[in-house]
Amino acid sequence: MILTRGARVTGAVLTGVLAAMVLAWIVRDLRAVGDPLDLPRYWAGYTDTRPEGLPATLSTDPVLLVVYVCAFFAALRSSVAAATLVATGLVTVALRLPGVWTIGASWTDERYGGELRTRALLGTFVALAAGLALVVTGAAGRRRPGDQYERLPTRPGRAAGAAVFVVLGISGAVVIAWEVRQYLTLPSALYPDWFIGGRVISIGLTAAPPGWSSAVLAVICLVVAWTALFRAVHSRPLGMIAAGFLLVSGATGIARAFHHRVIDRIGDLGTEQQLMVLTSFLFAVAGAVALPALARRGFEDVERPPQDDRGYGYPHTGDPGYGYPHAGDPGYGRPRPDGRGYGYPQASTPPYGYPQAGGGTGSPPPPASPPPGW
Repeated sequence: MILTRGARVTGAVLTGVLAAMVLAWIVRDLRAVGDPLDLPRYWAGYTDTRPEGLPATLSTDPVLLVVYVCAFFAALRSSVAAATLVATGLVTVALRLPGVWTIGASWTDERYGGELRTRALLGTFVALAAGLALVVTGAAGRRRPGDQYERLPTRPGRAAGAAVFVVLGISGAVVIAWEVRQYLTLPSALYPDWFIGGRVISIGLTAAPPGWSSAVLAVICLVVAWTALFRAVHSRPLGMIAAGFLLVSGATGIARAFHHRVIDRIGDLGTEQQLMVLTSFLFAVAGAVALPALARRGFEDVERPPQDDRGYGYPHTGDPGYGYPHAGDPGYGRPRPDGRGYGYPQASTPPYGYPQAGGGTGSPPPPASPPPGW
């Protein structure tokens, strides 16, 4: 299935709106922090960063901005536009849904002003509506290819599917293992805030709580890992989104470890701290492997509509070509099924000038043409 022209335009408009909203929040944060370099440091989790104003975004927002920009161009030109719009819409809804209850919570009064919270809440509802509209557009705007020359959705290759199955499957399992660790170590009164937000857990105004984001990432990684093994079409766009989040998460974790000189004394750290550093390297490698593997154009092995495969000059079924006899009709000069060839008289009509059956003479010849001038 491919996407109709109207659905492509609609998807491009929706992704453009989502990209503009994220970009507006990033620009706001760049102005609020004072030094523009403090914003990426804040995203990376540097503990010594002291921005003038508290940013409203986290590291997931620049990833979403890149996703929306790529989805914008994919909606207009890509053969996997339908799957891209559905994947982008689902990820948007999953990551923006917690803003419905976190932005209006009382514990956000101490961090952000009332006007900023109102803007964020309105933006959350717009993002949720746009995400749902992307899912509907990508699912309902599909059609069958009109001819054999239209590009069909491409599936990942066998090697790419196997590589994605390994790296994203391991990454999803590691994320789940860390969440189990959080459940065992965090106090029972604090653990719900890890998932739904709270006064103790510091999150961005437009971002989801850390436990919620981790759960969404784990589900996406495992779904893509399983479906990529069977070379599903949607595993390409959804897998690239998951790979982008893994790559950024791993890169920020590595940068944080080098900035705080954790790498220099990694041998003196406890087992859990060492595993955290190794997890950052794992996520960075997984994203770096899965992203180019899925970004490569796959194979058009989706079944095309039936087409006539005969060469030029051959007649269609039931439609004889030039110089070819009809089905059941003998060719020129060949005998008919009754044994008569070309020029032989029929059984019921004698030739001209021969007597008909039953006596008498044949029909008289037709009258001559009148002379010219009459």
